[in-house]
Parts: sequence; structure tokens; C-alpha cells
Amino acid sequence: MRLIHTGDWHLGKTLMHNSLLEDQDYLLNGEFLKLADELNPDAIIIAGDIYDRGVPPVDAVNLFDEIIFKLNEKKIPILCISGNHDSASRLNFAGRILARENFFIITKPEKNPSPIVLRDEFGEVYFSLVPYFEPPAIREKFFHDEPERRLTGDEAIKIYLTESRKKIPDGKRSVAVAHLFAAGGITSESERTFVGGAENIGAENFSAYTYTALGHLHKPQNMAKSNGYFVRYSGSPLKYSFDEATHEKGITFVEMDGDGKISAENIKLTPRRDVRIVEGTVDELCDGERSDDYIFANITNENHVLYAADRLRENVFPNLAGIKFTNLEREPENFSEISAPKENTSMLEHFADFFKYETQEELTGDYRKAMENFLREIERRESF
Repeated sequence: MRLIHTGDWHLGKTLMHNSLLEDQDYLLNGEFLKLADELNPDAIIIAGDIYDRGVPPVDAVNLFDEIIFKLNEKKIPILCISGNHDSASRLNFAGRILARENFFIITKPEKNPSPIVLRDEFGEVYFSLVPYFEPPAIREKFFHDEPERRLTGDEAIKIYLTESRKKIPDGKRSVAVAHLFAAGGITSESERTFVGGAENIGAENFSAYTYTALGHLHKPQNMAKSNGYFVRYSGSPLKYSFDEATHEKGITFVEMDGDGKISAENIKLTPRRDVRIVEGTVDELCDGERSDDYIFANITNENHVLYAADRLRENVFPNLAGIKFTNLEREPENFSEISAPKENTSMLEHFADFFKYETQEELTGDYRKAMENFLREIERRESF
């Protein structure tokens, strides 16, 4: 059986106030659909966090609808779960009707979870869809008469997987799809931290499954691999924070033979715009090659450079997301703690001290004149 494992699309996400919807549209409608044609999978797995927030923008919903429609036209079964960013209730709309069209979506834990059964030339493969949930959801489902009972995330997963496997015959190939934080996983800044006991799920909980397709962590990574089972994060298809700049994003292509032997390959997707970190002085960077990538610039000037971000945006990086002056030495104290207004010191001079603290430069010329005019106007209005 051939599977495309993806997840963490986060449709509607922004990167430091830059909307990524055009980039998501470009990638999903482009290389992703092309791969679906080339690889000819028996199913596509989407392991949660379809949207970036519970109430996504209309354009994000329309994009998801478009991609699912095009995949359905290709007659490819889709197995989908909700993640911690999704609204389980909204995402579940029309789920039972969509199942008739081979789009299977599970957003809440079920009392008697049933596997989805697909077939290849070797027989049946059983899929358990395990959406993101908090441990209290499992207590309410299975221990509603024990309101004082407390479960860790690890205990809750064990219970739900035990229930999920009751309808899977012994010896059959099986796949779990889950959205969670597996213990030991490499995290990224763009992931939302779980609260309470939902973190640190042991990958060994999935040892009964031939392959486990995980979502939540954005770096592609294997969590467990042995002769009996294989647990993996596909990662997100795009870079969603600058600490992901070195990640090789894409999808995981999984092949499973009749004996349950697994091969899993990360297939890179090329985005419309990359996410990169650059370094140099303002002049050095301005003399470089123009790029539409999303850029964070580490500025190496020894002194603060006024309008550095504006210069970089105008000359080379129109999608500059942020800058940092890496060589400026700054006292650790807050300015208000080390420089309270002195007696008989004008507001202009106090501001000049603050300006020097922030920029390492004296307040002179047009900047000083502009502040003088500003303070004079304030005094005039206060006199009315």
C-alpha cells in the first residue's frame, strides 16, 4: 500500500504579520497535487491542524475545500483528523456524508472507535483515526461514573488505542493517525504548547500498529522504527517560523508491503517563497541579490542604523519580517530604572537620553527639531 502522509497545513497562518495563504495555495495546488498524480497513492493522510485557528479565514476554508475536491476527483481516499489548532465541531461538519465519498474525518474521540478499512493486492489495511483530545475527554467517554479520576496524556492514549484495536483482527496490517506531542520530539517555535498532561506521549504506545502517522511537530522526524512498527512525523509542508529555516519541508511517502515492511521517504516540496535568516551589515545586505523570500536579518553593524529595515525592504527584501542588531551592547536594566527624569531637565533632554539609549546616537539635526515641534504642539494644546 502506498500512502502520502502529511499534516499541519495551518491554512490561514501568518509569519510575523505576513499572510501565508498565497504560499499555501501555491504549494498545495501546485506540487502537492502533482505528487498525488505521480505517486498514485492508495490513500492520503492528513494528520491534523488543517487550519491555524478554530475560526479560520474564509479564504482558508475555500482553499481546503478546493484541495479536497480535486483529490476526490482523482478517486484518492483521504483520512483526516483534527489537531489542537482546529475546531473539532466545525471540522466535523458533514463528516458522515463525506465518508460516502471516501473522505474520512474524525475530530472527536468515540465511545466505540471503528477502523477505516482499505484494501490493496495483499488484503486489508486497518486505519485508526485518533484526533487530538485532552485527557478529560477520555475520562468522560469511558469513566463518566468516576468524576474524580485523573488521567495523564499517556494514560489517555493507552486507553483509547486499546479501544481502537478491539475491532482490528490479529495479524492484520494497521495504521494509526494521531495528533500529539511524542516524548523526545524536536519542537519548533510555531507549535502551540500543550497544557497539562497532553504532552510527552510515549511512541511505544503505537507498537501494535505497522505504521503511525503523527501530526503536531513541524520538523519531519522518526520517533520509533523497528521490525514491528514505525512512528513518524511528516512535519509541516511549509516553514512557519524562522527556527525552521534549515528544515527540509515536504510530505512523507510511505510504502507498505504484504508483510508489513515499511519504507518512508521525505519528498521535498519547493515553496513559492523560502523562509531564511541572513547576516551582515546593512550595506552588505543592501548590495546583495534581491529576493522575495521571507527574511529575518541579523545586522552586524557595531552601531544602530536608522531606518535599517526600511532600507532592506526597499533595496533587497520586500518581504523582510524582522531584524536584530547582534553586536550592540545593551545594559540589562530597563531605561526607566536607570534614567529617571532629573530635576530641571526638560522633556526634550530626557527624550534625548532615551534616544541615545535606544540608538547609541545623539539626538541632533532634523530628529531633534521634529521632537521640539512635537513637544511644542503638545504644550499648545494643553494650554487650551
